[in-house]
Amino acid sequence: MKKTGRRSSNIDDRRGGNSSLVVGGGGLGALVLAVVVTLITGDPGPILDQVVAPTSQAPTQQGQTSPAEDQLADFTSVVLADTEDTWHQIFREEIGQQYQEPTLVLFSGAVQSACGAAQSAMGPFYCPADQKVYIDLSFYRDLKSRHQAPGDFAQAYVVAHEVGHHVQNILGISNEVRQLQSRASKAEANQLSVRLELQADCFAGVWANRADKARDILERGDIEEALNAASQIGDDRLQEQSRGFVVPESFTHGSSAQRMRWFKQGLATGDIEQCNTFATNQI
Repeated sequence: MKKTGRRSSNIDDRRGGNSSLVVGGGGLGALVLAVVVTLITGDPGPILDQVVAPTSQAPTQQGQTSPAEDQLADFTSVVLADTEDTWHQIFREEIGQQYQEPTLVLFSGAVQSACGAAQSAMGPFYCPADQKVYIDLSFYRDLKSRHQAPGDFAQAYVVAHEVGHHVQNILGISNEVRQLQSRASKAEANQLSVRLELQADCFAGVWANRADKARDILERGDIEEALNAASQIGDDRLQEQSRGFVVPESFTHGSSAQRMRWFKQGLATGDIEQCNTFATNQI
């Protein structure tokens, strides 16, 4: 992905700060459960609300950062700015609303969000309570080495997916899903979570389509990088790696094939109307 273009002003850089986590009755076991639930993306709030005592977040003083990390932070800011431009246009022209830009928080190790405390092992996540995306840039190293998904557009896909959750939140989709999940069985709730995640993948594809048409952002190999990332973080692949077998009814994000399919759906159409993962029996 081309690294030219403006930088977003909605970056909250907390890298190097001292984040204080206050874990309540659920203890570390529940925090580990939150890691499993969110694993790569999604909302950790439902688990963390039960185990983390709320604390005030004092401003953190940025510590020493490496040039390589600063380059990743700069690239992340470019991607965020591009998502802002794309979604502003979509909301204005197709939804008839003003797009509310999210804030992206860069942190090191651990962070306190309105959804509770989080650690970098949980991966990037979106918190609907404060409308912020949280990323520890060390995740990009894990994406390359642990998940075999290198490349700058693989990183861009991750940011665009989380911004997709923000779009779902401000459109009221996320709240509707949470209400349905509160009345559903565990298996049904998991299935709703999968549909929510796949729609965020499709929204990421819509961004890539529209941004490339408007600003020619894609370079050779970019789409393959994003598709590889989507494949490597499918529930089936992650479960096979971690436990040696797959339990489809426990999926919360979708299989590798599903994640690739819905990203490609958004990429091919550039149309948010084609991202209704809740209106089809086959996802």
